Amino acid sequence: MAAARTAVRGLSTDELSSIRDSLAAGRKPKVVFTAAAGQIEGQTGQVIELTDPDVSDEFVVVRFGRDELPFSPTDVAVAPRGRTAPVKKAAPAAPVDEPPPGPGLLPPAAPKAVVPAPREEKTVTASTVEEPTAEAPRPAKRAAKAARPKGPAGLTVTLAYADGEWTVAAAQGTKSLAKPYVIRPAEALKMVALVDVPGVHEAVEQIMASERAEAESQAEKLRAELAEIEARLAELRDVG
Repeated sequence: MAAARTAVRGLSTDELSSIRDSLAAGRKPKVVFTAAAGQIEGQTGQVIELTDPDVSDEFVVVRFGRDELPFSPTDVAVAPRGRTAPVKKAAPAAPVDEPPPGPGLLPPAAPKAVVPAPREEKTVTASTVEEPTAEAPRPAKRAAKAARPKGPAGLTVTLAYADGEWTVAAAQGTKSLAKPYVIRPAEALKMVALVDVPGVHEAVEQIMASERAEAESQAEKLRAELAEIEARLAELRDVG
């Protein structure tokens, strides 16, 4: 008599907790797909991960063949440890034909057909013992590299020339340490002397030549103005 088929329920809270402990120990528990899983009902797979149930209802990641797909707890159940298989009933022995009796002889008594006693249909339970899955070798932990102390941000000092004035500014990273302020040409030339770049020195020489020419022109103009003022002062003294 065929046994009635029992509907397979999904995973309970305790079973989920047990699966989580097994995963933490390096094992991959076997599960069977329920009717909620559709066409793959009755197939088995291995749980390889439990993700965050708050993010998705399908947080049970199952390896099925070459695929690794997420399912909800109602789609799978803990795989049974054993399945039953009915034993086939032996076929009855075929009757043996006897030769016909000779003339004048009575026919021999017909032998009774040997009918094998009916055997009871037994159910053999093939119990399977789940062998612990050998833990996959875990990669050796890499030695933690000593974190290098983070140094200060880069320092930038800017020497600039514009509108007849030399200015210096300083910044560390994105922080301004000193806004551009005016310095004397002699101080600027000392800074430029530290830069061993021919092009820079040529540019500075051109700037200084232009500055000298302008200064001489201003000095000549001032001397002329001063001479005019002194002549007028002399006239005022003579009148007095």
